[in-house]
Amino acid sequence: MKTTTKNATTKSTATRTASKKATASAAAKKATAKTTTPKSMVKAKSSAADGLRELFEDGLKDLYWAEKALTKALPKMAKNATTPELVKAIESHLKETEEHIDRLEQVFKSIGKKAVAKKCDAMDGLIKEGESIMEETEIGVVRDAGIIAASQKVEHYEIASYGTLYAFATTLGEKEAADLLATTLQEEKDCDVKLTEIALASINVDAADEE
Repeated sequence: MKTTTKNATTKSTATRTASKKATASAAAKKATAKTTTPKSMVKAKSSAADGLRELFEDGLKDLYWAEKALTKALPKMAKNATTPELVKAIESHLKETEEHIDRLEQVFKSIGKKAVAKKCDAMDGLIKEGESIMEETEIGVVRDAGIIAASQKVEHYEIASYGTLYAFATTLGEKEAADLLATTLQEEKDCDVKLTEIALASINVDAADEE
């Protein structure tokens, strides 16, 4: 009986020891995963967002910069367009863009943050591409078609951005922010539809006849 009891105690001790080692090993692996980055993955900056809220706020800063940049780019597009309907649509969207800036400031205020702009590389690139398209097209319907193409790329980027931020705000329980973002999102979609209608009504056909 003594031998049996001794063997049982030894087995119990061994089991506890193995369990402790397994727990320690799992903890070590978890810690290592947090401090090391596989070669195939991009290393995060020291200022990288570590939560959805920070990612949401970063997105707002990007979009705030993007909308401000557009208020400078749209007037140039309007001056280079020759089709009256297109000029009117661009000027109308310029007014909406100014409202979008005000609305974003309300979003920042609703989450208790100061409105800050952070350069948006994507929008910066799209605006530069738009300028390049104007330089590479003859004045008239061909350039108008190019302006619409550039404008719709901008609209699609904004639709994706506002849609994502709306989803983030909803998940974070920021209802006021979500409602404000949803309003702008719909306006961006409406603008995209309007540009398509203008292009299909005459500009694309007339531009094709220029060849």
